Amino acid sequence: MPLNQIERNGPWDLLVAGGGNAALCAAIAARRAGRSVLIVEAAPKFYRGGNTRHTRNMRCAHDHATDTLTGPYTEEEFLDDLLRVTGGNTDEALSRHMIAESKSMLDWIQEQGVRFQPSLGGTLSLGRTNSFFLGGGRSMLNSLYATAERLGVEVVYDAEVVALDIEGRTFRAATVRHDGADIRVEAAAFVAACGGFEANIEWLKEGWGEKADNFLIRGTPYNRGTVTRMLIDAGMQQIGDPTQCHAVAIDARAPKFDGGIITRLDCVVFGVVMNRDCERFYDEGEDIWPKRYAIWGRLIANQPGQIAYVVFDAPNIKRFMPSLFPPVEAPTLRELAEKLELDPRKFEATVTEFNDAVVGGFPFDHTEPDGNRTEGLPVGKSNWAQKIETPPYYAYPVRPGITFTYLGVKIDQQARILMNDGNGTPSDNMFAAGEIMAGNVLGQGYAAGIGMTIGAVFGRIAGQEAARHGA
Repeated sequence: MPLNQIERNGPWDLLVAGGGNAALCAAIAARRAGRSVLIVEAAPKFYRGGNTRHTRNMRCAHDHATDTLTGPYTEEEFLDDLLRVTGGNTDEALSRHMIAESKSMLDWIQEQGVRFQPSLGGTLSLGRTNSFFLGGGRSMLNSLYATAERLGVEVVYDAEVVALDIEGRTFRAATVRHDGADIRVEAAAFVAACGGFEANIEWLKEGWGEKADNFLIRGTPYNRGTVTRMLIDAGMQQIGDPTQCHAVAIDARAPKFDGGIITRLDCVVFGVVMNRDCERFYDEGEDIWPKRYAIWGRLIANQPGQIAYVVFDAPNIKRFMPSLFPPVEAPTLRELAEKLELDPRKFEATVTEFNDAVVGGFPFDHTEPDGNRTEGLPVGKSNWAQKIETPPYYAYPVRPGITFTYLGVKIDQQARILMNDGNGTPSDNMFAAGEIMAGNVLGQGYAAGIGMTIGAVFGRIAGQEAARHGA
């Protein structure tokens, strides 16, 4: 139904900007509390859901094994993992609150129709910590949309928020562009759950410079940060570094936008990574993959031309989840280098130097640090070091794949957006959830599944608090 027809039912108790996990959790929570809710989603219906469409799992604390998880994952262990990957660059009180709230999320989100499958094995090593959605992120989204619509939440697609009417600390209305018309939508409360600005290359350049032209955007092209910019310009408190983001190594042959999970590569720990000058530049075996996969996008972003190559040999080809594209293959290292358009002499020398430095001889186990390492190299490999000596040889070209950005708005434990007034005064009726406030938890770094935790937990909180505001 067109927005101008739906708007006749207004003013609304709650207007939600966005259509992904965080937005839906907010809408469902508020609707279950008896509030009228309108979701405006900038994307067409087919592309609804933002980056949630490409997710697979969610990380939640739990005290015991379940049907889909192999053991307990305590709040303290979750916090330790978060502090490790962020280097302590997090609002610890807010993060503790999120982790505590995550314990009930596994049951709550299943009550909204979402189903889980047993956790995947392979390089992911997440069987104890992360719950995997049955059917993936799109299936999870479809379940949440079905529940929201059954409860009476109204949803309008191709509906972009282009202006906000904010008086001091109070939201009054949003101007929403739909079917070529700008329509004023009034509401008693507003939840911003419309993603980061990763699809806005010009904004990325403000932090990264011209390097950003070579970034690939893993998710939706609709996350351009327009609401984020409007909120900050209207006096909301900003948080986060414009260069910090969830950035992984993805296949360099992936499309510019929306390549999703199938372009990500999990083979780094099985070989070596070198830049276009055939130089290794970081420890491929620093820690288990779920705690380090999200550093590789930033590492590659700082290499010449923002490109690198993951090189491995025949025994490892079946040890990881393949990408959408097949690896480059050759019977010799020299021929592999030529196919990659790299200097064959330098390429062979780097692999030979690595092979000569491998020590350990322990049983290979990619699920735990195994002590197989190198010695004497300028850039060592701490674990999972194996000689690359068995043909055929393989390589994947990789570029930075940006999932979402961390610069956004600051919130409190009630998901209220805080004002930039020197005191951090909470806004009266504005809330945020998901990527737009992820920088409160993720000052830097990432661990698998935390993005969905942030969205679900603070989405539910935002919806509940917005419902109380309208009571």
